[in-house]
Amino acid sequence: MKLAAISYDSQAILKDFADRHKIEFPLLADPNSEIIRRFNVLNAEAKGMTKGMAYPGFFYVDSSGVIQEKYFTAKYTDRLTANNLIAKLFPELSAEVIQNVNAPHLQLTLAQSDRSVIPGGRVSLIAEIELPPNVHVYSPGVQGYKSIQLTLQQVPGVELQPVTYPRSKTLYLEAIQEQVPVFEGKFRISQDLTVTPSRTSDAVRSVFSHKRTIAITGELKYQACDKTVCYPPTSVPVKWELEVLPLDLKRSPEAIQHK
Repeated sequence: MKLAAISYDSQAILKDFADRHKIEFPLLADPNSEIIRRFNVLNAEAKGMTKGMAYPGFFYVDSSGVIQEKYFTAKYTDRLTANNLIAKLFPELSAEVIQNVNAPHLQLTLAQSDRSVIPGGRVSLIAEIELPPNVHVYSPGVQGYKSIQLTLQQVPGVELQPVTYPRSKTLYLEAIQEQVPVFEGKFRISQDLTVTPSRTSDAVRSVFSHKRTIAITGELKYQACDKTVCYPPTSVPVKWELEVLPLDLKRSPEAIQHK
């Protein structure tokens, strides 16, 4: 009877949560973490209210039911959004917000995987670059040249992940008989960020209990070159805006809360 009561409470809590957030897809009640263990995603270090929880993440399952990719994070306060995952799997479908930016010698488009996010959600910020034919920029790690770099300013309450650059190609500079790593054509640079409190005290939680908009600013530095000319190094300001939605601090009705 005790197990049945736990199962009933879990399902009732899950239904209450789904109703409040208008979730229409199926949710699974797993009060004893049995399925979590079968998938080997139990966070054994989680304590207190988070004990028994899985690492937050996604499985990418193909049409035949085979798991092709796994995307998980180590902290329960750091969660990939569904749009963030789509940006990684299908880049052409990733942009929820797009803006064009004037930039010398190239086309620059800024995009982001999500327009809004709750604390703990991880969002992808994207700089999509398109170079004219026979024009290149140098990739990070190049020696003796100015590489392209995306640099964002730190914002309180925002954790920046490392910048992700695409794989470069090797260009042979015949005039000086040198090989250098470069980017050509169309490519993208992305950086994930997580909006999350650094601790879980009531004071910090209250900061995230109301809606607000934050600006993520920075600059894109690069030096464009063609077959005969290397143009002066330049820096273009970049900016994304992200709406932070309030935390859901409401508990389920007392009658169905875990005792």
